[in-house]
Amino acid sequence: MTKHVELILGGARSGKSTLAEQRAQNWLESGSVKELIYVATAQSKDEEMAERIAHHQASRLSCWNVIECPWDIVPIIANLSSSQCALVDCLTLWLTHGLCEVEFAEYEKQKSQLVTALQVTKGKVILVSNEVGHGIVPMGALSRQFVDESGRLHQDIAAVADHVDFVMAGLALNLKK
Repeated sequence: MTKHVELILGGARSGKSTLAEQRAQNWLESGSVKELIYVATAQSKDEEMAERIAHHQASRLSCWNVIECPWDIVPIIANLSSSQCALVDCLTLWLTHGLCEVEFAEYEKQKSQLVTALQVTKGKVILVSNEVGHGIVPMGALSRQFVDESGRLHQDIAAVADHVDFVMAGLALNLKK
């Protein structure tokens, strides 16, 4: 079994996505995997986000099979074969969808299913997410809930991950190997 789960955390524009893409592309070049699947969770709901998405698309190599999927990522991960690698970019936007677009109970169910899928997948998975818990406690209730749920999500995934890195200034600090 080639299952391998990585979590890459960091701030905005810290180099998380670049590191994740490089790792997956290295697996492809070494023959560890035969297919790269980019699970893009972003949705273009305003001009600024459209520009961010366009930047990611322009910098991504053509070897990626891109699936735009803001929410239902569990089946993708659960059904990976040992020759596939899925890069989920990013969990922060997936969480936002879970807190703002569906009922909280549905988010909790999906989160539980995600952790289970990570434990049983046959493929390699790299999850990218923003670490937002280093700042001050936000003033608004939704913002506080987001920070809290983000922290819980990261802890749950880190517990089942084989490898966890924190990225700052394009440099990775390994937290779990």
